[in-house]
Amino acid sequence: MRCILLAALLALAAPALAQPSGAPLPAAPATAPVYQVDPFWPKPLPNRWGIGQAAGVAVDARDHVWVIHRPRTMTADERGATATPPLSECCIPAPSVLEFDPDGNLVQAWGGPGHHPSWPENEHGIFVDHRDRVWIAGNGNNDHVLLAFTRTGQFIRQIGVHRETGGSNDTQRLGRPADVDVDPENDEIYVADGYGNRRVIVFDSNTGAYRRHWGAYGERPPADDPLPAYQPGEAARQPARFFRNPVHCVRLARDGLVYVCDRANDRVQIFRKDGSFVREFIVAPDTLGSGSVWDMDFLPDPRQSVLLAADGSNNVVWLLDRQGGAMLGRFGRNGRNAGDFHWVHNMAVDSRGNVFTTEVDTGKRAQRFRLVGQLPR
Repeated sequence: MRCILLAALLALAAPALAQPSGAPLPAAPATAPVYQVDPFWPKPLPNRWGIGQAAGVAVDARDHVWVIHRPRTMTADERGATATPPLSECCIPAPSVLEFDPDGNLVQAWGGPGHHPSWPENEHGIFVDHRDRVWIAGNGNNDHVLLAFTRTGQFIRQIGVHRETGGSNDTQRLGRPADVDVDPENDEIYVADGYGNRRVIVFDSNTGAYRRHWGAYGERPPADDPLPAYQPGEAARQPARFFRNPVHCVRLARDGLVYVCDRANDRVQIFRKDGSFVREFIVAPDTLGSGSVWDMDFLPDPRQSVLLAADGSNNVVWLLDRQGGAMLGRFGRNGRNAGDFHWVHNMAVDSRGNVFTTEVDTGKRAQRFRLVGQLPR
């Protein structure tokens, strides 16, 4: 009996990879879901199309999967069919925006350089909202805008000014925004802003009118001066009072909490919709370089009990208890086989709990991971 009690105490005291602060741990953490890669998703593209760095993925209300990629990152041999004379029978860069059905069949494709005057120099992030608007971001040096299109690619709206930025407290101009989420209750768009700025900013998604913005811990963002390099374990030891670039993602949970990827600080910060700070989770705090929290989404059970976080430095997807931040599990590893990752950059979860990931750098692919078993009830 003493051995059992001692083992239990040691287990509770063991350091976790994810360390929450600002709120007590729940009494009963969620159970880790189990995933298995589907090596046959998506189906081969038509028209001898190929893709470059896959820099965003989203799932819409139909459980259709939207991928945005960077055609200009395809190497000469990858786009060999476009040379004169052709270097090879394949490939031709596909349009930037690709819509797949749940089985991985291509439904349509549109967009890319020239599709709109402010089309990003370096595509980054995609989101499909409750009104079927497709939002596109970019992180190139001049990409200071968000673009909204219909699901068939007709232009609707632009937020921000191409080639113009004004820092983290400018209310009209953006700074290389990384990604967005839209609140259907209030028709507001939340922007992870981003690679140039260090904040979350909120606009009216119908008019583009400014609503509010905040930095780390809900505070006013400080001056955009150069920051010291992150030190191993800094997030757990003495958390920075600022976001480091990039502020890489923002996700809204059903209960109204706003989750933000503070990538290079190895943490998730959580806020209410008004920007007031709630708590934070530290994830793999010894991760240097590009950091450990690249994108996030939620398991779609009624409580959204599990937070899934893509980590392109360690090339895994972390499974965290959403309420307390406890580490539940992980899947993936660094590699090139099905189920492995090279710079896993984005992720999205469908209504059945299946996970879709995309990879940048030389990864250049999308993958699906099937949920094994049923969603929690």
